[in-house]
Amino acid sequence: MSNPLDALVGLLALEPLEKNLFRGASQDLGLPQLFGGQVLGQALSAASQTVAPERRAHSLHGYFLRPGDPHQPVVYQVDAVRDGGSFTTRRVTAIQKGRPIFFCSASFHGEESSIAHQTAMPGVQPPEALADSARLVRFDSHPIEFLLAGEESQAGQPAHKRVWFRLAGKLPEDPALHRHLLAYSSDFNLLTTALVPHGLDYRDPKLQIASLDHALWFHHDVRVNDWLLYDMDSPWAGGARGFTRGSIYDPHGRLVASSAQEGLTRLRTATQD
Repeated sequence: MSNPLDALVGLLALEPLEKNLFRGASQDLGLPQLFGGQVLGQALSAASQTVAPERRAHSLHGYFLRPGDPHQPVVYQVDAVRDGGSFTTRRVTAIQKGRPIFFCSASFHGEESSIAHQTAMPGVQPPEALADSARLVRFDSHPIEFLLAGEESQAGQPAHKRVWFRLAGKLPEDPALHRHLLAYSSDFNLLTTALVPHGLDYRDPKLQIASLDHALWFHHDVRVNDWLLYDMDSPWAGGARGFTRGSIYDPHGRLVASSAQEGLTRLRTATQD
């Protein structure tokens, strides 16, 4: 594994403290608070470590309660809610400085065969046709790569964004690890889709933006070091909140995951702090 990807895998591995209690390091991405994707990925990792490997995460529903500190570790307390005949449920609380900053419920399910259908992947250019310097976006010392898959909608138009993404490098063939990394990656770009029709940038000093909740459904095993298409839209914003949703497809057009998120999208006024 490349060094940046190795560091990210290590970030999600967690240190067991005692039964159902884990500690994770934090990373500073230059944001005002701890990156929400880190907490999502680590919480799912903590839950997964208490579940039999033949049961894989199929859904995650979480709430961000307080801003996290990117310079402090996070402790994860797992509550083994239920171990049923087909499904396993876990509740995870993320704690910093003695207070919960995030909690979620995660559900796990074994392999079954039944009815199947999916929406078709939108028609976009493949990543190989888009991999030029104008469309490829990388973070310094970070393994994630983004390719803009078509132009974003403009101000005044419906809120929509399509992005190819991957974690560049080699990874073990571990379905649970790829789910943890997908949870981490799913927080990039999603909430900012609500800003598109308003011509706002998330770095605008007049804007206060933060994730309030996050839901993620895993439909299939996934390889996050292959290109994945994130098709996102925002059907509603109002009351200082924006609602967004996403569909994640693999390069073969298979819908591998779906997401939804509501976040704070407050425009500061002169009378606000």
